[in-house]
Amino acid sequence: MSKYVVTGGAGFIGSAIVRGLLREGARQVVVLDNFLTGRDQNLDEVRSAIDLQRADIRRYEEIAPIMRGADVVFHEAAIPSVPRSINDPVPSHEINIDGTFNVLRAAAGGGVRRVVYAASSSAYGDTEVLPKVETMTPRPKSPYALQKLVGEYYAQIFASTFGIETVALRYFNVFGPRQDPSSQYSGVLSLFIKAVVEGHSPTIFGDGEQSRDFTYVEDVVDLNLKAARAPGVSGKLYNGGNGGRITLNEAWRLVQQIEGVALPANYGPPRAGDVHDSQADTTSAAADLGHAPRFSFEEGLRLTLAWYKAQQTR
Repeated sequence: MSKYVVTGGAGFIGSAIVRGLLREGARQVVVLDNFLTGRDQNLDEVRSAIDLQRADIRRYEEIAPIMRGADVVFHEAAIPSVPRSINDPVPSHEINIDGTFNVLRAAAGGGVRRVVYAASSSAYGDTEVLPKVETMTPRPKSPYALQKLVGEYYAQIFASTFGIETVALRYFNVFGPRQDPSSQYSGVLSLFIKAVVEGHSPTIFGDGEQSRDFTYVEDVVDLNLKAARAPGVSGKLYNGGNGGRITLNEAWRLVQQIEGVALPANYGPPRAGDVHDSQADTTSAAADLGHAPRFSFEEGLRLTLAWYKAQQTR
């Protein structure tokens, strides 16, 4: 019986991976989370089907026994925020770098077959050419981007030196149900949706013409599950986007259009560390992992809006 561990499994993406594993028939799914950013309610409907372990990846002695004997570890635990890594850099460093090292070390020591690592497209920084290809030289612009890049490098080193398989997936602006809109550091689409549901204008930092490869969370789940089982990919890095891009202004116009409202956005100064344009080249992920996104941006947005509105009526 295969054992799967999801670090950060009570978070937005981690809990989606947990549900994806259960849909595929996984019999033993262990969620490892310290609930710094994860939430109990993200696991409500699957609580009886999982083994929930409250532990902190900054503490090796806590996580090593949990990971022992797992087939695959999906490493999602992180503080996933560029602004927070600038405003409060120490916890981000400790979790995103030291914690990732501990996860890889515990996995290697515990006989884990493969670690699938949640990397970030922020590692590319601003590039002269779009879409962004895995062979481009990284140019991180923030502590968070650098931290996630260091995790990639550690994953590659563990694969080549310590006898464990690793695959890194650079996420591109993942969105969907359960993304927490309550923080100033939340993803922009969750803030847009919160604004339209509550009937107020959002704040867009910059002129809104910066573009993103928004990727619906279920496509990311599918990619993680494929990365867990694909042969011959250990030590490699893949883009985890959809291959398109849309500006923040266009995204907000579509949110308003779907809801049939007119709420002009407010604009603030650009934020330090933000990348202006982001778009994934998905050629390698499609060829090696079978990556085949199923959701368009509008489809994902409609599903996400419907979910948030349903929560409002509870």
